[in-house]
Amino acid sequence: MAKPCIIVFGNEKGGTGKSTICMHIAMYFLREGAAVGTIDVDARQGTLTRYVSNRLIFIKEKQTSLAVPKHFSVHKSGRENLKSAEQEEQENFVSALQQLEGYDFILIDTPGNDVFLSRLAHSYADTIITPLNDSFVDLDMLVRADGNNLSPSLYSEMVWEQRKVRMAREKRSIDWIVMRNRLTNLYSHNRGKVEEVLSALAKRIGFRLATGFNERVIFRELFVSGLTLLDFEAINRELTISHVAAKQELRDLIGMINAK
Repeated sequence: MAKPCIIVFGNEKGGTGKSTICMHIAMYFLREGAAVGTIDVDARQGTLTRYVSNRLIFIKEKQTSLAVPKHFSVHKSGRENLKSAEQEEQENFVSALQQLEGYDFILIDTPGNDVFLSRLAHSYADTIITPLNDSFVDLDMLVRADGNNLSPSLYSEMVWEQRKVRMAREKRSIDWIVMRNRLTNLYSHNRGKVEEVLSALAKRIGFRLATGFNERVIFRELFVSGLTLLDFEAINRELTISHVAAKQELRDLIGMINAK
C-alpha cells in the first residue's frame, strides 16, 4: 500500500493563514479524486477543526453535497508529568495517522508556538508549507538579524532538527516550502527587501520560495461557511476576476508540492 503524502502547515506565529491554505489544498486534492485526511494538532485554537465543522453545518443547512476530508483533532495532554504527557500526545497523533493509513494525502495544521505536538508533526512531513506575511516582523520567524549578520531562527532550527529525526526514523527527507502570503498589490521598499532577503536565504536555510496568495477579504468570509474558492461552481456562486486569480495562485502552489 502506498504511503500517504503528508503535508504539514507550520510556523511559530499565528495569523499567517495556515488553516485557510490547508483547507484549500485539501479541497483541491478531494476534487481531483484523492482520499484526503486532515489533522489539527492546534486543537486548543482549533481553527482548522472549526473550518471543517462550519463546512458540515453548511452542507446540512443547505442540503447540498460537498466533499469533506476525514478530520481528526489531537489535543494537548493534561498530564502533569512531561514525559507521560508527551507519550500520550504521541500515541494520539500516531493513532490519527494510522486511521488515515490508506489515504492519498494527510494535511496537518500546527500551532503558532513551539510545543511537542508541533515538533512531532513536523518530523512526519513529506512537505512543510510555511506561510509568511510579507513583513520583516514575520521574517524574524525564519531568520534573526544581528547587524549585517543573519542566523537561522528557533523555528528554522526546529525544522532542521525534525529533518534529522525524519531521516533517522524513515530514511526520508523533508521538502520545505516558504510562501509569501497576504501580499498587497502595492509595491513598497520593505516588500522588495523582504523578497530579496528570502531569495538569498532559500539555499542557505534550505527551503523553496513560493509567491503565495494576495490579500483577499473573501478568504475570511469563506471560513464562516466552511467553504473554499473551489466550491463556487457547486453552490452556483459567480467567480469574480479576483477569485479566478486566487484559484490560479492556489494551482501555482499545488504545482510546487512534490506528491510522492
